[in-house]
Amino acid sequence: MRAAIRVASFISLMLVSMQSWAEYQLDLRPGVTSFSQGAYEIHTLVMWICVVIGIIVFGVMIYSIIMHRKSRGYEAAKFDDNLTVEIVWTVIPFIILGFMAVPATKVLLDMEDVSNSDMSIKVTGYQWKWHYDYLGEDISFFSNLSTPMEEIQNKATKNPNYLLEVDNRVVVPINKKIRLLFTSNDVIHAWWIPAFAVKKDAIPGYINESWFKTDKIGTYRGQCAELCGTNHGFMPIVVDVVSEADYATWVASQKDSAAAAEASSNKTWTMDESMEHGKAVYATSCLACHQANGAGIPNVFPGLAGSAIAIGDVSKHIDVVVNGVSATAMQAFGPQLNDADLAALITYERNAWGNNTGDLVQPADIKAAR
Repeated sequence: MRAAIRVASFISLMLVSMQSWAEYQLDLRPGVTSFSQGAYEIHTLVMWICVVIGIIVFGVMIYSIIMHRKSRGYEAAKFDDNLTVEIVWTVIPFIILGFMAVPATKVLLDMEDVSNSDMSIKVTGYQWKWHYDYLGEDISFFSNLSTPMEEIQNKATKNPNYLLEVDNRVVVPINKKIRLLFTSNDVIHAWWIPAFAVKKDAIPGYINESWFKTDKIGTYRGQCAELCGTNHGFMPIVVDVVSEADYATWVASQKDSAAAAEASSNKTWTMDESMEHGKAVYATSCLACHQANGAGIPNVFPGLAGSAIAIGDVSKHIDVVVNGVSATAMQAFGPQLNDADLAALITYERNAWGNNTGDLVQPADIKAAR
């Protein structure tokens, strides 16, 4: 009986192993831009050069070990050096390196050539989100992680794009050279999309450049690749490459949204409207630090439930949210959110988790505080 169980267990393990190998990929992903494909081809070229060198070297070693073993009567040669061999094993690697340097140099130069771009996007890193400005298009938005907190806290099944979903995607047209300008508002971040072979540091007070152009419509994902603080792993990047017609439609929708946001900043909100909208703003801008229940993270980020800020003087609360608190992790959200978002957010914080102040902050109050 035990033997049968062992055999069954062995077969099960073999089947699992075969399935795992079927899903396992050893190679790099092919590129979707000229220089990401170039990097892939250089990798493949170098790999095959290494394979050939390995076959030759180990072939000679194995042949020598077998055919010149002591049992066949061979004796070790007695010499200290061989000038010819030393010249050969110096010249051949030099030729191989020169052969590899030509395509590698071409790809590296191509990566740095941002000239003749069709459009430019400024990318600014924040703790912990990305901000995008479409230069010349009057389009600007923040991109935040949109993975549900239930998945992060292991209360729900994780989707295939776990921690790689955002609320606002970067959208660009196909077959256009997109110039990217990178900087940061706080610490060093790194904007990285493997499929584009773009990985550039976003440094405060400094501008880095890169570009990409692809003829493949699709969705491409990446993330921050520079350790930038507590929520470094929660800064995904999603880029949609679409047709020119779809891009034009998206641009029109962005401008309509901007007009709607402007209109919302000029209206008078009800408490229910403000609480509903404030909860959504809180989820994208504040939840990571202050938590869904407003309790914060002890000794790291302060709680808002019952705090002196959230139930105290409303003007002080507005000042903290709009202008931030220097020398702390509390950012200034004035430059990040519009008046309606800020008013709804502060209203929510003052009336959630049992705070119940009854205060209803209007966009006009934020505008006056600015």
